[in-house]
Amino acid sequence: MNLELVEIIVSFFSGLPHWLATIFISTLPIFELRGAIPVAIGIYHINPLKAYLLAVAGNALPVIPLLLYLGPVSNFLRRYRYWDRFFEWLFTRAHHTHSESFERYGTIALALFVAVPLPVTGAWTGCAAAFVLGIRFRHALAAIMTGILIAGIIVTTITVGADTILSSI
Repeated sequence: MNLELVEIIVSFFSGLPHWLATIFISTLPIFELRGAIPVAIGIYHINPLKAYLLAVAGNALPVIPLLLYLGPVSNFLRRYRYWDRFFEWLFTRAHHTHSESFERYGTIALALFVAVPLPVTGAWTGCAAAFVLGIRFRHALAAIMTGILIAGIIVTTITVGADTILSSI
C-alpha cells in the first residue's frame, strides 16, 4: 500500500475519533478493512480486537446497498448505447470466463475471493462479481460477509504479528 496515500487518508480523517475514522476507512473501496486494520492498530493504537470489529462493521456497510443497487444503476446506464455495449461485453465475458467455476463452487468461491487480502479483491469487487455473475442476493450477502470476516482475521493476525516484530527491534 502506498504510504503517501495512507498519510493522506489519515490526515483527511484526523478530526474524527479514531474508532470512527477506522470505520470510514474500511468503507472505502481502495482500502476496505485491508487498510483500516493496519491503520487502526499501527497508527491509532486501537486494540486489535476492537480494530477488527470496527473494520469489519465498516467494510460491511456498503455491501447491502451495492448488492441492491448495482442492478438498477446498470439498467439505467444501459439506456445509453456506450454503456449498453460495455455491460453486454462485461456480462458475456464474465459468464464465459467465470460462470463455470461459480456454478461448481458457488458462494464458497465468492467467499474465498473476498477473503483473500490482496489488491482487487474484497467486498466491493465481490459485490460487483456477484452482480455480474447473477448470484442471488442472500447467497451473495452470506458469501461476502463470510469473506469479510475471514479477511479481517487474516489482516489482523498479520498486522499484530508485524507490529510485534517491529516493536521488538
